Amino acid sequence: MPPSTPNDSPRPATGTWAQVHAERAALAADLAGLDEGQWATRSLCDRFTVREVLAHMTAGASLGPVRWMAGVIRCRFDFDRQVALRLAEHMGAAPAETLARFRQVITSTTKPPLPRVAMLGETVVHAEDIRRPLGIERDYPVDVLTALAAYYQGSDLPVLSKKRAAGLRLAATDGPFVAGDGPRVSGTTLALVMAMAGRASYCDQLDGEGAVVLRERQAMA
Repeated sequence: MPPSTPNDSPRPATGTWAQVHAERAALAADLAGLDEGQWATRSLCDRFTVREVLAHMTAGASLGPVRWMAGVIRCRFDFDRQVALRLAEHMGAAPAETLARFRQVITSTTKPPLPRVAMLGETVVHAEDIRRPLGIERDYPVDVLTALAAYYQGSDLPVLSKKRAAGLRLAATDGPFVAGDGPRVSGTTLALVMAMAGRASYCDQLDGEGAVVLRERQAMA
């Protein structure tokens, strides 16, 4: 089945969409020189390789609310099956095609029924799912990470980030983000974001009496 064509705005993106597009473009640039073995590297999403996560990101940028709901119904509300279905649509025959398809949606404003900031979260978190196992580092703009941390601390959509952060005082050491009450958890804004998103390895970068609590909540699904 051929991939769908995103419905993009003809006007230059601003605000959150501009941030999403910038992060997609940066990721595409980072992945341009990967070899076959690197594409097959296991990502931070344990069941997915680096290549599969990228295809998943392409699917998310190609799926509007109507088609998303049609897929959910087709898969009988089995969301894992829906993810697998859409991923297969966007993998392509080889890694070069997977990357080419992702490049086609860099400026997409198509999205499932999620807030725009949630799409920013999907972009940053999945980019780290890919970059970290490959040893690639990105200096994310602090305003991007701060907006995302604030959203995750107050929302469980699409991941249970609010529940993970509940009853904790989160404080960034590299930016202005501070939120919540309770035992303190401090670290870089990126580490806080990724820990709220359920990426346990980032808990190693966190300090404070609340860090152990946040680590214990990583398995929330």
